[in-house]
Amino acid sequence: MERLGTGIGWRPEIADAVERMPGIEWVEAVSENVCPGHLPESLLRLRERGVTVIPHGVSLGLGSADRPDEARLTALAERAEALGSPLVTEHIAFVRAGGPLTASPRLEAGHLLPVPRTRDALDVLCENVRIAQDALPVPLAVENIAALISWPGEEMTEGQFLYDLADRTGVRLLIDVANLHTNHVNRGEDPAEALFELPLEAIAYVHVAGGFERDGVWHDSHAHPVPRPVLDILTDLASRVRPPGVLLERDENFPEPAELEGELGAIREALEKGGGQSALKDGATAGTKAVGTAPRSPAAHIPSASPTDPAPSASPAPTDPAPSASPAPTDPARQRLALAQTALLSALVAGTPVPEGFDRVRLGVQARALGAKRADVVAKVAPELPGILGAGYRPAFLAYAQGHPMTGGYRRDALEFAEHLLLADRPQEAAARRDLREWWLNRSGPAPRAQRPTVRLARATRRVLLRR
Repeated sequence: MERLGTGIGWRPEIADAVERMPGIEWVEAVSENVCPGHLPESLLRLRERGVTVIPHGVSLGLGSADRPDEARLTALAERAEALGSPLVTEHIAFVRAGGPLTASPRLEAGHLLPVPRTRDALDVLCENVRIAQDALPVPLAVENIAALISWPGEEMTEGQFLYDLADRTGVRLLIDVANLHTNHVNRGEDPAEALFELPLEAIAYVHVAGGFERDGVWHDSHAHPVPRPVLDILTDLASRVRPPGVLLERDENFPEPAELEGELGAIREALEKGGGQSALKDGATAGTKAVGTAPRSPAAHIPSASPTDPAPSASPAPTDPAPSASPAPTDPARQRLALAQTALLSALVAGTPVPEGFDRVRLGVQARALGAKRADVVAKVAPELPGILGAGYRPAFLAYAQGHPMTGGYRRDALEFAEHLLLADRPQEAAARRDLREWWLNRSGPAPRAQRPTVRLARATRRVLLRR
């Protein structure tokens, strides 16, 4: 397929500005925010103009111990087909834990959390990626994520982990240079070393985004301007390979269109400085293959073999990324990974003890960041709640979140938060309490027929609230 060029993340808040921006050759839309049967008019107009639209998933959890959910895969496939996309993308992350593998309640992070760079996690991830590839109508690319925390006992660097993933599955890579910068600040990892170890010819495209530093921790906010160190990493990448496409991400605090256009200009300058801009213009193929083709092993790879293994040849022959034999069963690895991920997520969202080997201070930073994000997203999906509760919304939600981990999506979270307040006869103001009660009743739906304990509790709650 043709190269993507320069793009920007499409968001409803900037849809009109994106349509008017010069030089936009493609856009990326968050998959979960797009309904195949009711595509936004802006995306339809962009498609009619020949602008490529790529769905970018955030909830699949390919790095989770569980196998990918069939319904989520079907939804991602439907969006790819509705948008006529050449590929779809997701993240190398886990977003939920618990459940049958650990005989514990299901927990949701509401955020992308890093997987340990271990052979267990890699085996599970490879199988999950293959399952996703088989279910999707177009090629899949997976993104490296930003992290505040490090797993103890990791066995590979990020570059080695990504190399082996691409080599074993043929999956494409979405390299986020802002996330490389985040991991440099937060985990002391050298972006240049990661780029050196990556299978650069497997890159589908590149993300660029902004963030901010607080108390020595970098937060990948997607709500701030792109800093110079991120552009420098992009220049380094462009000096090694000509990326098929580069995209600017912005999710919040949207500036004026002129400022976004200025950031796109800085991205193009960083590419040109590294020698990669010509590929975005003329589709030159030096160093990379078109999106959708399988990666081949680069000579620069540093394998994750043990120190006693023979040294690799300086110029290894290309290898088939698909394994020649069936992979070993991953069920034992899934069990071990499930226990580790559940212990970590429970410490972050349910206040259970910090697992051995983790930095307690850094886990506290991550837990507070998860709570803040949860409050922000609930306010977005249910904007009536901040309107009803006023300045009391945020402290009330953060207090609620400390004792009530998220077990479903954000919309369910909003309903359960409102229910919690009402059962506690809050807010204190009668008018606000009446408005909150009406809001909850209008959205909680009819009482279901099933008689499971949770359903019986929901029925009882509804009866109580109806009497008030």
